[in-house]
Amino acid sequence: MRCLSNQLLPVVTPCLRCFGSYARISSVPQVAAAPAALRSSAASAVLRTSASASAFTQRSGLSWLSANPLSARVAAAVTAAAKPSRNSVSVAAMASESAAAAAEAVKSIEIGGEEKGQEGSVRDLVAQLVSQSLAKTFPDLPDLEPQVTTCNNPKFGDYQCNNAMGIWSRIKGTTTEFKNPNAIGQAIAKNLSPSPMVEKTSIAGPGFVNIVLTQAWLEQHVSGVLTGSGIAAWAPRLLPVTRAVVDFSSPNIAKEMHVGHLRSTIIGDTLARMLEYCHVEVLRRNHVGDWGTQFGMLIEYLFDKFPDWETVGDQAIGDLQVFYKAAKKRFDEDAEFKDTAQKAVVKLQGGEEEYRKAWAKICDVSRKEFDLVYQRLGIKLEEKGESFYNSRIPAALEKLKEAGLVVESEGAQCIFVEGHKVPLIVVKSDGGFNYATTDLTCLLYRIEEEKAQWIIYVTDVGQTQHFDMFFKAAQKAGFYAGKAKKGKAAAAAAADSAAPAIRVDHVGFGLVLGEDGKRFRTRSSEVVRLVDLLDEAVTRAKQGLVERGREGEWKEEEVNAAAAALGYGAVKYADLKNNRLTNYTFDYDQMLDMKGNTAVYLLYAHARICSIIRKSGKNVQEIVQSGAKLRLDHPSERALALELSRFSEVVESAVQDLLPNTLCEYLYNLSGSFTTFYTNCQVVGNEYEESRLILCEATAVVMRKCFELLGITPLYRL
Repeated sequence: MRCLSNQLLPVVTPCLRCFGSYARISSVPQVAAAPAALRSSAASAVLRTSASASAFTQRSGLSWLSANPLSARVAAAVTAAAKPSRNSVSVAAMASESAAAAAEAVKSIEIGGEEKGQEGSVRDLVAQLVSQSLAKTFPDLPDLEPQVTTCNNPKFGDYQCNNAMGIWSRIKGTTTEFKNPNAIGQAIAKNLSPSPMVEKTSIAGPGFVNIVLTQAWLEQHVSGVLTGSGIAAWAPRLLPVTRAVVDFSSPNIAKEMHVGHLRSTIIGDTLARMLEYCHVEVLRRNHVGDWGTQFGMLIEYLFDKFPDWETVGDQAIGDLQVFYKAAKKRFDEDAEFKDTAQKAVVKLQGGEEEYRKAWAKICDVSRKEFDLVYQRLGIKLEEKGESFYNSRIPAALEKLKEAGLVVESEGAQCIFVEGHKVPLIVVKSDGGFNYATTDLTCLLYRIEEEKAQWIIYVTDVGQTQHFDMFFKAAQKAGFYAGKAKKGKAAAAAAADSAAPAIRVDHVGFGLVLGEDGKRFRTRSSEVVRLVDLLDEAVTRAKQGLVERGREGEWKEEEVNAAAAALGYGAVKYADLKNNRLTNYTFDYDQMLDMKGNTAVYLLYAHARICSIIRKSGKNVQEIVQSGAKLRLDHPSERALALELSRFSEVVESAVQDLLPNTLCEYLYNLSGSFTTFYTNCQVVGNEYEESRLILCEATAVVMRKCFELLGITPLYRL
């Protein structure tokens, strides 16, 4: 058996390295079926790296790696090694080719993952050590996943393993050497491999294993953010996907963007930024409403009011909001016009050139208006509107019919979805299509053509039922396998399914409210235009700078740039800091406050750190290159360093749970940790000045990355 594990180790480990050193190897059937002795031998050092990715896989409902070429290679290698008489030559060849690399990778895992560019979060590195201990302590329970969290009380430790009680519930009443959960915790702690990461462990209550990180390791880890690839090395590498679609913003053509689009645009952009940081290719999709019956009304109104509209150009349409309202008023009041408009829809959908040109012009004017908002907010999107999928609808409908889902009801073609009384209409009684038809077609395109492994829709919670219905309809039709259940049964189910295992999520969010607690509107009860709202935030931010005397100290362009960063940042952060499912009150005074949990406060905190470094007159990069070391001798220094080291796991959690407020909370807490450090530890003019300047710069680097992920421009002086 030892010989067999030695054959497997050089084969499996390089595959892990290629994938980013975190692979869901234990979900591969051939590995899962390997003898317990093999899993607890040298190969367990490789298998335990699956722990962190497995946790994500279970939370996200993906069995992604069962379809990944790398895991296929691993599975083949394991199968080959299990039949040495038949495949020993090929396995041996692979082993000799990469044995040195394999040994290096395993060593990297054992010392805490310090291999360049492949760190992962500190929590994941601790989880790897715990996973190895679990495999050694409980070889007959190969499906154990490490349950590692941060300690609630820092007096007891930095991280905590909470596996003991769960294991006790499984083995209680069997023939076992363990008498209680505490004994299980003692065994897990005892079997932790020696590591430069771990200073000591202790057991609390019913087997909680508290783990304290060594000062030397923490010093080296935090210093690393200023060397090599910098904070890029801290990016989570656990996500078992390489391509995701984030569908956000999605305004309607010929209508102004208003505050109702604010949350989708801001939340979607931040989710896309975090996924991109995690090495996921993100297709940022703007699913604009550029097709439908309203275009007949708009085109006919354009023809009627401006017969020479092609010559007049954009001026024919002018203010989109005014143009749309005038067309709608005419449509509602003039029966003859209404009839003409409905016929125009048929001509448009039939491809008549004049109507297509008018439609394209209206769309073009709208895009220019949308871009004014996107430019202000720094949003990047690729438009693929409803019209893009129009020609693909018949094929999607055919798939639904082949699956036996479409039935006729009151003249319409519908899909009845379990748990919903109202059916999902895919073809209206007049033969037309609707949102559900387009959304199902779009989803199929994203899976089959764009090869997305994770598809995220960012819309308000009012559309929750719609998304639930069309997700279930798509799963029943075999478009995708859906969220798998946990454990081995999930892996087997995903392997048996002909449909791809795709994660699909609706990221819902609440309303933006006014100070009166009602939907945010102007005094005339009009919905607030987003451009006006953003410009007002910048105007108020600039006024604040003027009141603090910055207009006399800075150049005009500097004042304007700072006002834009503060204004737009304030609007974004006021949204993102809240749990997206809740409503929030839009209040300029509150979001632009220099105190409390606001973007303004945090931008000032970052500028303050930069000011401290400037005051020293030293270049921190030169200090690091000179060989100066970070020392964490004071409790406040260590507490700040520990908070910095948790950045990666916070981003990971925010992505997994699709909750940007997790990152906002971390950023605010980090600022508080720095304030405590600076209060207790003199930086400039102190004997530990160079070490503390390194800690200041590391804090500024992490804060800047947080700002970047939130779409906020950092300021270096205020």
